[in-house]
Amino acid sequence: MIGRKHSESVQDEVEQKAFDDFDLRLGDIMRGERATMGKSLLDVQRELRIKAAYIAAIENSDPDAFDTPGFIAGYVRSYARYLGMNPDEAFDTFCEESGFSVAHGMSSKASVVKKTGRDASAARAMDTDMFNRPGTPYVPTREGFFSGIEASAVGSSLVLVALIGAIGFGGYSVLQEVQRVQVAPVEQTPIVLSDLDPLDGVLAAAPDDTAAAGTPGALAEPRVEALDRLYRPQALDVPVLVARDAPISTIDPRSFGSFAQFVIEEQSAPQQPSLAGVLDTEILTALEAAPAPVPQVVEKRGPALRMVAVRPSWVRVRAADGTVIFETIMEPGETWDAPASEVPPTLRTGESGAIYFSLSGEYYGPVGETGTVTSKLPLEVDTLKTRYEVADLGADEALATTVVELQTPRSSPIE
Repeated sequence: MIGRKHSESVQDEVEQKAFDDFDLRLGDIMRGERATMGKSLLDVQRELRIKAAYIAAIENSDPDAFDTPGFIAGYVRSYARYLGMNPDEAFDTFCEESGFSVAHGMSSKASVVKKTGRDASAARAMDTDMFNRPGTPYVPTREGFFSGIEASAVGSSLVLVALIGAIGFGGYSVLQEVQRVQVAPVEQTPIVLSDLDPLDGVLAAAPDDTAAAGTPGALAEPRVEALDRLYRPQALDVPVLVARDAPISTIDPRSFGSFAQFVIEEQSAPQQPSLAGVLDTEILTALEAAPAPVPQVVEKRGPALRMVAVRPSWVRVRAADGTVIFETIMEPGETWDAPASEVPPTLRTGESGAIYFSLSGEYYGPVGETGTVTSKLPLEVDTLKTRYEVADLGADEALATTVVELQTPRSSPIE
């Protein structure tokens, strides 16, 4: 018989552990407290203003995840205080589990840690292996360049570019068609302008004075009339004037129309003097002897209005539209004629007792009492005659003197 070897099976004895045999670390306690509060890492980041990666590094006791080791103690204490734990005990436990030790503020260990870049292949391998990925799966991965581009946006952009190109091409085509010049071939040969002599016809029509004078070979001078007609524009000729009423004024009623037959009968009948013809002849003779009246086409001018100053006085005259037409200090004996207008101008004077008005050879006034101001006085003949009376020359000696000086003609000095 073929003997069989019985191999003895070796079984490893598995030691069973109780609840107290497991090692309870600081990260487990913090995660439990955070789960009890119902807070996620992003919630803690929003409330404590600490990055979620740093919170996860504290729970995992990983001091290498911090960029600045000098801030680790503050982060751990703040997070422990947020969870309701003792901050000092939590930081001591973190140092024991992670082997972190507080460095002096001036030492190089407390400064910012510059992490070296990893190889691209190692990073690609870590990304493919789910167990080598970082412990912060909540952090979104970096998206590619084409992931943010939508297909609809690309299609809209292409349609817009095509539309702009079509409009540009259409405008270019229209511009080319507008600027195109088409030359049609003709059978007539073009004539060179330099071959045409502008004085050829003039010289041929002029008389040959050279042959008559007997000096052959000399250049014949053209006549003045020929040169004047040659260099005179056509527009300077005497124009033909046609009256505007020529079609009507040239009509002769005796040649055609309703009165043509009466004219023909009068010409054929013997002419005998009639009573109507004798009366018409006498009326025409009387009209020719009497002067023809001249029609009046404008209104007769009214009496002139003249303002006279007997003493110094300031005056200002305004037109109907408010513009100042006369403003000065009138001296004794100075006069001013008011213009004739539909709306009379108005007068303002500072010395009312020194101003009078000359109307048709008579003097009216004064404008007011001495030392008073008169405003808005209309310079109209009818209004002034109604408002003022004829001035008494004996009552105002200055007025009498001024009237005498105005009536006395001034003689020019004899050299």
